[in-house]
Amino acid sequence: MSHVDWKPTADIRTLQLRASLLEVVRDHFRSEGVMEVETPVLAHATVTDVHLQSLHTRIAGHGEFYLQTSPEYAMKRLLATGAGDIYQIARVFRDGERGALHNPEFTLIEWYRRGFDGMALMRDAAKLLERLLAPHRSLRAPEWQTYAEAMRAHAGVDPHSASIADLKTAVSGHGVAVPRGLGNDRDAYLDLLLSTIVGPRLGRGGLTFLHEYPASQAALARLKPDDPKVAERFEVYLEGIELANGFHELADAAEQRARFNADLNLRRARALHAPPLDERLLQALGFGLPDCSGVALGFDRVVMLAAGVDKIDQVLAFPIERA
Repeated sequence: MSHVDWKPTADIRTLQLRASLLEVVRDHFRSEGVMEVETPVLAHATVTDVHLQSLHTRIAGHGEFYLQTSPEYAMKRLLATGAGDIYQIARVFRDGERGALHNPEFTLIEWYRRGFDGMALMRDAAKLLERLLAPHRSLRAPEWQTYAEAMRAHAGVDPHSASIADLKTAVSGHGVAVPRGLGNDRDAYLDLLLSTIVGPRLGRGGLTFLHEYPASQAALARLKPDDPKVAERFEVYLEGIELANGFHELADAAEQRARFNADLNLRRARALHAPPLDERLLQALGFGLPDCSGVALGFDRVVMLAAGVDKIDQVLAFPIERA
């Protein structure tokens, strides 16, 4: 531990900018009639997604709890009880994530709009992001690309028809190192291409909305009624940085349970921790989730882009090493 270890890694002007951007978020949602809510950071269940690892602990007399990777499940329980349009400024936690764009504890802005499909929510997200960022950097008009269009343009593969051999060839052709354990997992190779080749080329000079992800990569999204090979999921990029992930939300409790169980089977096959299913969420879906879309926005990354810095530590008071 160094003699300056007690000091923040962000300078005070950046922390002031961060505070002002939070005010913009609250003012935006207030003007849109969206209610701010708070939900537990600790819960009895957590996500089953094989790509997200939760932190967990035990509480005397109450058993095992998980630090939430997102407030999504609890917010959907509020939606099912008639809460209406809601948002949350949430502290969330993900194990094993540390780097220039990652800290194990970070801030998500998550919101849900009733009656919005994916395209309506993309426009809604663009409105907030432009309000947050336009005063600090020039932005061209937002653009929309399908996942397949971006993959073909930047990685040279069609994600819906390419074989695993095609994907491996594309990865090696771009000189990307393959992590151990990928095997013949198509989605893992698609994720690798997106994170290393495609994503860094998106959002240059302005927001790029990437939508129509493969159905296999949208565990919480509806499938497109006229094209079930793709899901109503989107991500937002600016200057090669992923900022947000959104869905036209799945409301079918039986289908959601089946997807959760498929995730758990994958987790067991990969020797990953298999958390209990969130039965409260499934009960809420069974009771009735209104037609809605939701999105989670990485607030720390927005602050980075507004401040013109390239490391998350530069916008956090105390990252994990100084916590």
